[in-house]
Amino acid sequence: MEVIVRFLKENPVQFLATIGLDGKPKVRPFHFMMEDDGKFWFCTSNRKDVYAELKNAPYVELSVASPEHTWLRLAGKVVFENNMAIKNRIMDECEMVRTVFRTADNPVFEVFYLEEAIASVSNLTGSPAKKYHLV
Repeated sequence: MEVIVRFLKENPVQFLATIGLDGKPKVRPFHFMMEDDGKFWFCTSNRKDVYAELKNAPYVELSVASPEHTWLRLAGKVVFENNMAIKNRIMDECEMVRTVFRTADNPVFEVFYLEEAIASVSNLTGSPAKKYHLV
C-alpha cells in the first residue's frame, strides 16, 4: 500500500480512463487525493462529464509514469460517498481543490474511492509487473 501511495504522490499527474456516455473510451488527467483506511480517494465536480461517466460505468483504470520509466496502473470500481471527514481533509490538504470548491459542503463537490482496487507497477526491464491487491 505504501509503495502505491508514494508513487502516486511523487507523480501527481495521473490519467484516468473511463467509458464515455457515448460508449467510447475517455482519458483525462486526474489527481490522487489521499489514502484513508485502505481506500484510495479522488474528487470531482458533479457538473463534469466524468461524474456522469463514473455513475454510468463505475469501473476505471488510472495510469501514471515516473521520470525513471516506471509506471503504475490502478484499477477498481468507483464508489461515491458523501464523506464529510474526507472532504474536509481534502480541503485542508489541497489548495487547488479549496480554490475550486471553496467549502467541503459545496453541493457540486464529490468524493469517491476505488473498491476492489488492484495496482501493478512495471518498468522497462522486462521483469513481470508487481501486483498489489488493495482493499
